[in-house]
Amino acid sequence: MTESTPIVLITGARGGIGRALCYLLQSEGWRVAAVGRDAALLEDVPAQTRIAADTTTPEGAALAIAACSTQLGAPTHLAHCVGSTLIAPLHRTTPAQWREVLRVNLESALAMLGAWIESRRVAQAPGAAVLVSSVVAGIGVANHEAIAAAKAGVEGLVRSAAATYAGLGLRVNAVAPGMTDTPMTAGMLKVPAMREGAGKQYPLGGVQTPDQVAQVMAWLLSDAASRITGHVLPVDGGFSHVRPLVK
Repeated sequence: MTESTPIVLITGARGGIGRALCYLLQSEGWRVAAVGRDAALLEDVPAQTRIAADTTTPEGAALAIAACSTQLGAPTHLAHCVGSTLIAPLHRTTPAQWREVLRVNLESALAMLGAWIESRRVAQAPGAAVLVSSVVAGIGVANHEAIAAAKAGVEGLVRSAAATYAGLGLRVNAVAPGMTDTPMTAGMLKVPAMREGAGKQYPLGGVQTPDQVAQVMAWLLSDAASRITGHVLPVDGGFSHVRPLVK
């Protein structure tokens, strides 16, 4: 590795998509800082350093940036994979539940992206960030009101930050996955009938893997996407944009 090797800070590295992205970028020669609330749970995640930080708070986000800067160098890239989900109609969602969904998904994105941008501003250097939205932010899916609102906020954040900081050479994008086979969805997908039903919703069929989402995120972070900023790329098997022929 050289001084020009990109340094990526990956939050939510213990989760399915974050873990897959760590594997992928590590294999491609990136310097990876894996972040989670408990560093002991990151021991099997491939990374040059593992950082314990609660990035749902501004203090935790700043700690993650500082630790990465000390141990590897200032992160040139950010992949924010922290998130949660809630499948419930609004009339059955308590204020405590929707506040928690907003905290984990939207507030964490504001905190982490803000801390990374400040680091890049201080360094006066370019970089790229990718956040994780959801297919439900762009198309109405029943019983997803709280998470849809939170992820729609993430998408608005991406577009505005991309506009604000383009002049500094900072690119900000997001992916919007459909149903993905991760620990978060394991409870729903462990029942064969539910897995089959979920897969039938997608024009390309089946439930996607974390690797398939990670590959798109890695591309958005790479120089191959150097002219892409302010975009939210659906990774959803055509769910949000395609209506296949009925057979």
